[in-house]
Amino acid sequence: QIPFGTDIEGMNILGLVLFALVLGVALKKLGQEGEDLIRFFNSFNEATMVLVTWIMWYVPIGIMFLVGSKIVEMEDIVLLVTSLGKYIFASILGHVIHGGIILPLIYFAATRQNPYLMGHSEHPGALCFISPCSASSSATLPSMIKCIEENNGVDKRIS
Repeated sequence: QIPFGTDIEGMNILGLVLFALVLGVALKKLGQEGEDLIRFFNSFNEATMVLVTWIMWYVPIGIMFLVGSKIVEMEDIVLLVTSLGKYIFASILGHVIHGGIILPLIYFAATRQNPYLMGHSEHPGALCFISPCSASSSATLPSMIKCIEENNGVDKRIS
């Protein structure tokens, strides 16, 4: 079946993004009258970042209990240890190849600069091991934004 027209279910992300852009432009056009709502949205964004940071502190505990429940259910402990060891090895190897070779090559090809001297962003890189467990790349956003602003000197409006 090929969906068409109104048969597609789900959220209209493009419409939501377009509405947000138009609302932002309209609020800026209002000048001083729109500043109150802009400050509200900025405060709401900061509060959301704090909540996501709190959640990220508790995610490893939840994952520990999820993995622990599966460990208790397994009968063959040798199979468990070998399977888990292979998974951990494959995950670390994948992160090393992707983060240590592929991404620096792309950075070097785009900028012709040494990718290993580009700034202090170690903390978000360490969170890459937590992010796959939560299946959300947005989980590392507060940490990445903080590193971009504080360590690399990017303006808050841009980050």
